[in-house]
Amino acid sequence: MKRILAQCIKELAQFRRDRLTVALAILLPLATLFIFGFAIRLEATNIPIVIQDLNNSSLSRSYIEQLIATNQFQATRWDNNVMNALEKGVAKAAAIIPPDFDSQIKLNKPTTIQVLIDGTDANNARVIQNSFRATTNAFLQTSGLQQQPNIVARIRLWFNPGRKESLYIVPGVYGVILWIYPSLLAAIAMVREKERGTILQVYASSLSAAELLLGKGLAYFIIGIAQAIVIISLGSLLFQLTFAVEPSIFILGTLVYLWTSVLFGLLIGVRASNQNAAVQGVATIGFLTSLLLSGFIYPLSNIPFPLSLISSILPARYYIELSRDAFVRGTGWVGVWLIPLVLIFMSLLLFNTARRGLSRMQLPS
Repeated sequence: MKRILAQCIKELAQFRRDRLTVALAILLPLATLFIFGFAIRLEATNIPIVIQDLNNSSLSRSYIEQLIATNQFQATRWDNNVMNALEKGVAKAAAIIPPDFDSQIKLNKPTTIQVLIDGTDANNARVIQNSFRATTNAFLQTSGLQQQPNIVARIRLWFNPGRKESLYIVPGVYGVILWIYPSLLAAIAMVREKERGTILQVYASSLSAAELLLGKGLAYFIIGIAQAIVIISLGSLLFQLTFAVEPSIFILGTLVYLWTSVLFGLLIGVRASNQNAAVQGVATIGFLTSLLLSGFIYPLSNIPFPLSLISSILPARYYIELSRDAFVRGTGWVGVWLIPLVLIFMSLLLFNTARRGLSRMQLPS
């Protein structure tokens, strides 16, 4: 135990003396929080649209006002052919209201509004299409021009009634940041020993592979805790997040997750031969998978086979679920009690793999 603590103190002293590493540990997580938290938006808003009103009646103007009032569209002025607006990229959609719009509706006869949608972005096109349909149905019902159906669906949004995207994005950002940066620092620290040649002293000493990993891991686990406190506190303050449930399981899961992240970095450091390889390994294996295959942005159900198998073994996938439950859903221990156990199992697997790889490099005692 004394040798583990001595190794930990030595690592913390080296970390404190390296200003570049200290800056890496502080500035990059904050930059990631700001960029992801403010830049990523999954709900399309302010979509530029061109409207050609050939009817110019009070009814057609009322329809246009209701369309713009959804806050999903932003009317764009265009005096030429509406097709040119789509071709030049000025608008993502164009609507043409026919001259007989109001008279046909008042006579209870069908009328057609021509809607042209830029299908370059399939997801955006689907949002525009659904918005036009919903707005048209709402317009007819509120204007008393369409008979009310016998079945009415009264919909309530549970957990996030205000549809704040930050409630979905920011807890996921916590998972990405706390997976990438503690592991990156640990990987660089392990590889630096090889580049400086000081790892040979460790190999020739009586310090076991497990003690070396535990000592280094403990140091960067403490640094990871400091990162987590800063990131979660600042993120919750900036984006007005509060715990939806008693946070004990979130705190426990965060500690286990940080330890797993550090062990992942140590494993990369054991396998890599230089710092460039270590950074590339963390970026490729850690960052891309946690960003694309963890459910951070895309639903897990949309990940195709066999990539879905990779997502099932990603620690970030489970922590993001835990984080979103703590800040949004609020089921607590009842709903996510299994996640800390899964993370503990993954940490043991990573530790054992790193220990065996390091043991093969050491000289026999």
